[in-house]
Amino acid sequence: MVERDESLQDFLNAAKTAYLSRATEPASAGSLNKIFATLETPAPHANATSGRLPVCHYLDEIAAHTNSFPADLQFMMKKFRAIEPALHWRPRQGDCTGASENFSENHANTMILGPGGLEERKDVWLGVSLVGPNVRYPDHRHPPEETYLVISPGEFRQKQQEWVYVKKGETFYNPPNIVHAMRSFDLPLLVFWALNA
Repeated sequence: MVERDESLQDFLNAAKTAYLSRATEPASAGSLNKIFATLETPAPHANATSGRLPVCHYLDEIAAHTNSFPADLQFMMKKFRAIEPALHWRPRQGDCTGASENFSENHANTMILGPGGLEERKDVWLGVSLVGPNVRYPDHRHPPEETYLVISPGEFRQKQQEWVYVKKGETFYNPPNIVHAMRSFDLPLLVFWALNA
């Protein structure tokens, strides 16, 4: 039987609590319940390389403000910070349609569970996107449905609809294959994402 690293399990427990208490849309709640039920079975630990990109210095800025977060988000961020040094942060690959001109050097993504993550999984992807101030992430789409958990506020959009402001601690659900994007303002944007792959 595969055993999961204790610090990763602690993070997943905290993420489950934070996500499920905030998912107000039925489709999102249903997706998250499936995701966290699947994650009760660990996958083999991957020997992923770790590393940060320059934009990751904003993680420290965001962490400095977690004392104003609700208790469950504070706890989740504490557990995330414990595993973050083992994660490999990367720039987005592929099409960058709609991205702001400053996007390239001002964003980073990391996979916690899934391809290139701490557990190499195909069934569930759990990861993080970090976007520097005043940056628009490109339009993108993917077959799996997705729920964001927003740690620092920003705006989100689907198709060509109006941008929606999402506050700290709120969730935003993306149905399968829908075109979606996000953007930050004067503060960096940090968002967790959970995909039922």
